[in-house]
Amino acid sequence: MSARPTSPAALQCRICGQRYPVEPLTICEECFGPLEPAYDLDALDGVAFRKAVEAGPATLWRYEALLPGGPEIERVDLGAGFTPLRRADALGRRLGLERLWIKDDSVNPSNSFKDRVVSVATTMARAFGFEAISCASTGNLANATAAHAAKAGIDCYVFVPDDLERAKIIATEVYGAKVVAVRGTYDDVNRLCSEVADALPWAFVNVNMRPYYAEGSKSLGFETAEQLGWRLPDHVVVPVASGALLTKIHRAFGELIAIGAVEAKPYRVSGAQAEGCRPVAQAFEDGVEEVTPVKPSTIARSLAIGNPADGYFALKVARETGGVIAWCTEDEILEGIHLLAETEGVFTETAGGVTIAVLKRLVERGSIRPDEETVAYVTGNGYKTIEALEGHVEPTFRVAPDLERFLAALQG
Repeated sequence: MSARPTSPAALQCRICGQRYPVEPLTICEECFGPLEPAYDLDALDGVAFRKAVEAGPATLWRYEALLPGGPEIERVDLGAGFTPLRRADALGRRLGLERLWIKDDSVNPSNSFKDRVVSVATTMARAFGFEAISCASTGNLANATAAHAAKAGIDCYVFVPDDLERAKIIATEVYGAKVVAVRGTYDDVNRLCSEVADALPWAFVNVNMRPYYAEGSKSLGFETAEQLGWRLPDHVVVPVASGALLTKIHRAFGELIAIGAVEAKPYRVSGAQAEGCRPVAQAFEDGVEEVTPVKPSTIARSLAIGNPADGYFALKVARETGGVIAWCTEDEILEGIHLLAETEGVFTETAGGVTIAVLKRLVERGSIRPDEETVAYVTGNGYKTIEALEGHVEPTFRVAPDLERFLAALQG
């Protein structure tokens, strides 16, 4: 087994602040709130941090001082992170935004941002000595978990809803993982995984390893600031499934401010959900603090979490920063995929279609101002959800192998 982790300093309850040792723990014994890593931010100097980052690897592990593990821990690293921050001028012109960026995580090793969280979770799981790696997944996490388990040489079991897109199941099986298809929704899958985690010595990356797993999402926030020249944007739009990605990007910005790596400034955090699974957006619209679970029904299956673990915290972040959590229709999801592809050459999966569709909605209703520097997060590759476009995209021309007939068709 690898050396034990030395970073972070402790686990801390997000509700009451109670601290615990760095172990595979998830729930506070005092108030039953969720735990997350806590770092000694006072010991970090922003200038030194930036120099270390810029000299580090072109992966998420360049930010190791603010990630779980420590330099003595052997990482499970497929090269996730440091993905492009694309200046989206053409899309910006279509939407009426002067400074728009797309943070494109579709180019990670297994083609989604889940490679970030799994790299951190499997690194910690191996350090803790677990016998197998597992997860509850709507697809992207299954792919990432299987890939990193293969790299680490650890047995892998992934649990998915049995109606998952076939491409995501195949892309999981090819890594040698054992796929458990569960008759039910993602929330049914997650409940089963919680029971299995109690019964077997397996590390479920998003269950009993969740405090460490979620920290990997911070790297998206760190990269955004670094790639903007060590400054923060005015507004970010983030897809919401569990809500962890949104909250962790906000946390990343806060940590950079706290250590002096960037200048403090107001910024807004907004979230995007699909109409068929919008529990957080509905709570935001209703002005309530509690998120009411729903049964998902949407083509954006990677966002189809009806009972989001971080929903309460996502609401809190959006409201505190002056952001919005909104939703879009199923047709708008497909329109968002087309819009991003035809303006910026980025083919995103349905979750990215949700982000772009909600971005468009927020601009149209004035929730994002034209002069706000805005970053929209695209978290997965379009080749993962090809089925969603079937019947919506067809060949422009059908012709015989004859030049004259082609030219005639071209002229209409």
